Amino acid sequence: MKYTSFETKFGMITVVGDEEGIQIVHIETPESKRTLALAPDWRRDDFFFDEVRRQLVEYFDGQRKTFDVKLNPQGTVFQKRVWHALKAIPYGETRTYGEIAAAIEMSTASRAVGAANGRNPIPIIIPCHRVIGQNGKLTGFAFGLEMKRQLLGLEQ
Repeated sequence: MKYTSFETKFGMITVVGDEEGIQIVHIETPESKRTLALAPDWRRDDFFFDEVRRQLVEYFDGQRKTFDVKLNPQGTVFQKRVWHALKAIPYGETRTYGEIAAAIEMSTASRAVGAANGRNPIPIIIPCHRVIGQNGKLTGFAFGLEMKRQLLGLEQ
């Protein structure tokens, strides 16, 4: 595994992956609920992730609406179905957990969709921040509701 870290206006981002694709994007913010421990056998390789870094910075600067980097998220079949549905949410739009459940043809699974959304290993690129509550309110985000609010604001 390889990794890189770089500073953005949203905090320090660490990207981990290999030739199979990106597997983890970690964002370190004051509100982060996730931590990332680098494994001793991981090797820092800034050049390998140059394209990912460029695309993320362009997104944060409001110059990019989609990503075209190779992904390799690790999860269950159900989680991968949810993450695939998240990638279909257009830039600047939101969906509810119920709408995502309907999109994967499991209309009664909105809670399970919420759990899968919370386990998304590649936030921002797989845009879990675009999922809101049925009442239109912002709901949990591993990097804090303030960051979710900022990301949705950026996309307006």
